Amino acid sequence: MLKTRVMPCLLLRNRALVKTIRFKDPTYIGDPINTVRIYNEMEVDELIFLDIMATVRHTLPQFGLIEEIASECFMPFSYGGGVSTLDTMKTLFGLGTEKITLNSHAHENPAFITKAADRFGSQSIIVSIDVKKNFWGQYEVYTQGGRNHTGMNPIDYAKKLEQRGAGEIFLTSIDRDGTFKGYDLMLVNQVSQAVNIPVIACGGAGCVDDFGVVVKEAGASAVAAGSMVVYQGKNRSVLISFPPKPDLKRVLTR
Repeated sequence: MLKTRVMPCLLLRNRALVKTIRFKDPTYIGDPINTVRIYNEMEVDELIFLDIMATVRHTLPQFGLIEEIASECFMPFSYGGGVSTLDTMKTLFGLGTEKITLNSHAHENPAFITKAADRFGSQSIIVSIDVKKNFWGQYEVYTQGGRNHTGMNPIDYAKKLEQRGAGEIFLTSIDRDGTFKGYDLMLVNQVSQAVNIPVIACGGAGCVDDFGVVVKEAGASAVAAGSMVVYQGKNRSVLISFPPKPDLKRVLTR
């Protein structure tokens, strides 16, 4: 039985889906509602939506769009972007969001994680960690969509997030984002070994075998993919897709 979750990670910019490379140059992919319908037909288990501009622009989530997504989506989905109050979270859960992903606000106000977990339950709180290597090859945590480097080590940061009440960690390698080069196994392994909560690996997936490697060799609890499930190969022709279940079973069954 396949227990490892595999989820498309879909980036929202305004009302459109986009895809980035190393968190830069967002390229139009398509309409989020049509994409959800396609994933419904493919029987995808879970989706994650991240609004890449809401926090940067200091705007609230696009509640109307999220309501539309929820009305079409047959599978559970998570949402992140522009979430900084418990009232906003309450609204999102009321619209049908199953989990909420926090990033910049969780770093700026760690106590908010605890408040959110106490109010809604840790199982519904994901905290995202975006990581990039510095000039000396050391990992550093970034916020604000990769614009603000915190100087923090992702291993120590992950431990603090768990202590604060995070139920899962969404770990993205900025250096691997959109590259098809495979996950950063060292990064995923270090964070996975440091915490007892699930770690979702993101950034770099290029083929279905990459899922098996990051789970079996680096200890990821779940995997997310962006370019791999919206492009047809490295030529980046748009094609919404998802690996067949037999292929997933082959690489993920322990």
